[in-house]
Amino acid sequence: MAGRGKERIRVLVVEDREDHRRMLAGELVDRGYAVEAVPSGEKAIEKVETEPVDLAVLDVNLPGMDGLKVLEKLSEIAPSIRAIMWTAQGSRQAGFAKEKNAFAYIEKTSTNEQLFTALERAAEAVALRHQVQDLEMGVGPDAIVGESPALRKVLETAARVAPSSAKVMLTGENGTGKDLIARFIHARSRRGDQAFVKLNCAAIPRDLVESELFGHEKGSFTGALQSKKGKFELADGGSLFLDEIGDLGADAQAKLLRAIETGEIERVGGQRPLNVDVRLVAATNRDLPVEVREGRFREDLYFRLNVVPIHVPTLAERADDVPLLARHFLARTAEREGLPAKDLAQDAIALLRGYSWPGNVRELRNMMERAAVLVEGERIEAHDLEGWLEPDEAEDGDKARSTETAGAGGLREEMDRFEANAIRRELEASKWNVTQAATRLGLDRTNLHRKMRKYGIGRHEEEVE
Repeated sequence: MAGRGKERIRVLVVEDREDHRRMLAGELVDRGYAVEAVPSGEKAIEKVETEPVDLAVLDVNLPGMDGLKVLEKLSEIAPSIRAIMWTAQGSRQAGFAKEKNAFAYIEKTSTNEQLFTALERAAEAVALRHQVQDLEMGVGPDAIVGESPALRKVLETAARVAPSSAKVMLTGENGTGKDLIARFIHARSRRGDQAFVKLNCAAIPRDLVESELFGHEKGSFTGALQSKKGKFELADGGSLFLDEIGDLGADAQAKLLRAIETGEIERVGGQRPLNVDVRLVAATNRDLPVEVREGRFREDLYFRLNVVPIHVPTLAERADDVPLLARHFLARTAEREGLPAKDLAQDAIALLRGYSWPGNVRELRNMMERAAVLVEGERIEAHDLEGWLEPDEAEDGDKARSTETAGAGGLREEMDRFEANAIRRELEASKWNVTQAATRLGLDRTNLHRKMRKYGIGRHEEEVE
């Protein structure tokens, strides 16, 4: 994992011989790790209890508390640490070390290449754990950003199911981030250091789905110029994310069911079955129970995949997250494109919060990328965004006319409705304290009163000045 965040991976070297300790610590520093080195098991426990440690290299033959006792203690106080046993005593105690969740048991050699290889593998697993933490904290390009109760419920369920091997069915509209939840589940699983493979079932022609899933042998059909591994083989030992599972045809559904039931696949044109160990996460924007009732999706496959259902909410259902997401996408775009940083004015935030987001998070991301590139100045105002919003649904449930047919008057009516909803929401949040609501909206009190009169807000509610 050269160059991929090793400086964030903290390694503790526990070795009583000073020359070995200095040599190993120096080598790990040269390889990019953050390293601490101590001469005894007691010092190691003291270090772990006071500072975060990701990896530990433990000499087995330590004075006082030996390496195996240190390993046992670490499994109690810091079970997330990946410990590698390093010994000159052969492998007779490897079984005990494995019972105590040692990541590897390496004999000391003149080159120590086995040790460094094991460290690389362990570091990959730690890097994935850091990635999960980043997702939870809203860091990085694939961040899951938000603090709303609806999102927290999804993440809590995903975190609980992740360590198991249970199949997961993610449901929700397009653009809600089901793929990020699938990656979140994989990264927190015991397979987190193995492959995460994705297949969008809706994007593959039906006559090629079987080849994409299970692979094919050279010459098995026209255009098969060489053998190819399918997604199941590529994901062996890891996770396979089947997006838009409801778009699979009947033949592919039958073969997928067989693969799930037997743990075996067969390449197109192949002569022998292949055993695979894959954790499945599926996703759909369709109502699969309806698809089952109408005969378009196999009931037995549905029940096989729908072991743990998780519904991913629309952006409208997590409106509190809109300002966080909007600023996140603005910052990402500015960093990626080398543009000056921009922020959102309060009236722009109110406008965004009042919109229904039919395209969900994907629509918000696209709009913020557009704003980062096209809006001049450091501050994005509501009028910069108004023309980019799609006409929303009218409150009586009828579709609002499109911008093309409504003309400027229709668009203005839509914008007025968005503004009125945003003002009403802020007034309710501030218990109808007009001064407080005006501050939250970025307006002065006189202007807010004028808008309230314009939209007929507050005439039948108690206003508290």
